[in-house]
Amino acid sequence: MSALDDAGLRTVHMVASVLLGYPDERLYEARPLLSKSVETLPFGEVRARLAAFLRHVESTPRRELEAHYVATFDLKRRCCPYLTYYTYGDTRRRGAALLRFRHAVRAAGFDLSGEELPDHLAVVCELSARGAAGPAMRLLREHRAGLEVLTRALREEGSPYADVVAAVQATLPPARPWERETALRLAAEGPPAEEVGLEPYSIAGGDR
Repeated sequence: MSALDDAGLRTVHMVASVLLGYPDERLYEARPLLSKSVETLPFGEVRARLAAFLRHVESTPRRELEAHYVATFDLKRRCCPYLTYYTYGDTRRRGAALLRFRHAVRAAGFDLSGEELPDHLAVVCELSARGAAGPAMRLLREHRAGLEVLTRALREEGSPYADVVAAVQATLPPARPWERETALRLAAEGPPAEEVGLEPYSIAGGDR
């Protein structure tokens, strides 16, 4: 990909944070600004992927886009947008992992709106875009195997959201061998199950 400076990184994550959220008024009101922001990026994979998704939004009826979002992210476990899910599944250990995300959000002075969990990919991207790129990038790197699994699942589903997640992936340093191996293992085995006798830590947004 073409090299991104700090401003370019924040731009990519700002655009991705909006595109990865539910396609409500925020997305449709922001489309002109999002398109202009993408045009400021250097030519390369990231710009091309984000531009492709914005064209998809432009050409797709809103109800169809809303239905696709729900069918993809709310009804398919393999397309879960919550990063800790891939490593910890619906287990109690996930609660401790979520605390790291919550602390990063609070340390940056941000409050989560509604009931969204802090490990949602859109939330982490917004954290970066709003000035906390360091903590956000650390969290993304730590969970890059989950990002890889999510991208592969979206591609297999034929979802245009694969372009957005892949654009976020492209902002990270190249994956190391053990990170690629972890991604392959997660893709093959799926997230861990809760140990017998323990209540799972449920993810938000329904049964994935």
